Amino acid sequence: MFNIERWQEIFDAISKNRLRTFLTGISVASGIFILVILLGAGKGLQNGIEKQFERDAAGIIEVWSGTTTKEYKGLNPGRQVQFRNSDYNQSVQKFEDKLDLRASTQNYWGAQFSYGKENGNYQYRGVNPDYGGIENLTIVQGRYVNSKDLENYEKVATIGMKIKTDLFKDQDALGKEIQINNINFKVIGIFTDPGGEREEARAYLPLTTVQRTFGAGDKISNMFFTLKKTNDYDEALAQSEKFTQDLKDLLKSKNMVAPDDDSGIGAYNSVKDAKQFYDLNLYIRLFFWWVGICTIIAGVVGVSNIMLIIVKERTKEIGIRKALGASPFSIISMILHESIFITTIAGFVGLLASLLLLELVGPMVQSEYFRNPEVDFSVALTTLFLLVFAGAVAGFFPAYRAAKIKPIVALRDE
Repeated sequence: MFNIERWQEIFDAISKNRLRTFLTGISVASGIFILVILLGAGKGLQNGIEKQFERDAAGIIEVWSGTTTKEYKGLNPGRQVQFRNSDYNQSVQKFEDKLDLRASTQNYWGAQFSYGKENGNYQYRGVNPDYGGIENLTIVQGRYVNSKDLENYEKVATIGMKIKTDLFKDQDALGKEIQINNINFKVIGIFTDPGGEREEARAYLPLTTVQRTFGAGDKISNMFFTLKKTNDYDEALAQSEKFTQDLKDLLKSKNMVAPDDDSGIGAYNSVKDAKQFYDLNLYIRLFFWWVGICTIIAGVVGVSNIMLIIVKERTKEIGIRKALGASPFSIISMILHESIFITTIAGFVGLLASLLLLELVGPMVQSEYFRNPEVDFSVALTTLFLLVFAGAVAGFFPAYRAAKIKPIVALRDE
């Protein structure tokens, strides 16, 4: 129950120690302020690092066919393995419940692109719709290849920004027709890629169209998969390694490749290379939490010190209260109320100031390795509750000391 007289006593007690209380409040507020700002900065660094390593962080597993090096079931070594649509379809069917993204591609290098008087040599790939997510493309105009394009064998192309710049200069490319090896394709989209100009010198076409138009039949060059995500690196690594081995076993069996012949079918698991990404994020978070908590501890120590001073200055008052029958619990409660009041008010001030600063300044601070600093509100509230709890703990020891004071000793105190 809210007791206005009790809180009035707290205000009166705090007002007698204005300067000390003010300085302690600043210490506590700065602690929560610095912690939240550090957590926001940590998130900004994490976002920036994710942007740089996002293809590896996505856990991409790529599989390609090669040349056998071992005799198997009467087949001589030196045989070129060729993936086909059935390899991809069977892989997807078997591992459907584990997959997030999946795509197969048919790749061609050095194709002749032209539009009007402009021309150049670029790469094109026949792809499935998920491949845009695997490559982490950003569509700046139009759209990416979709499932209807594949079903209808549409002659459409999503081109990279370099191709658009080279062939169209300042003109709008959407809806225009370019020639790829003397065959017309309609430009339906333009993309940028984190990999830069090299990746943007590429066009993506529907896989079925490429297979039919350029005489590839049902051949495919590569297959790409990502698994459903997990935040734990060791778990992600174990899942990806098992999936990669199971997938290779399936494809080796289907294509008559010896189980121990890794040249016939190769695979790359980017999760292994992503350990630096997971570790770096962990170290950043731990470092910022450590600095922030140390700052809060300094503030809490300040609260404890001010409460010790308050207890010392109110020794006679405490003695009178005890002589009039106040219980040790009521004395402890009185001191704890003051301690919690200081930490709560100061904590809220620090929390609101830090969130406001992140909200206003965060969007303006953007760089290659630092993006969108932010703090989850639930995390911010958790830090505040921890601070209030720490304030209660800090106030308990001075309160306990006050409760142990003997009335006769307190009344003699000068």
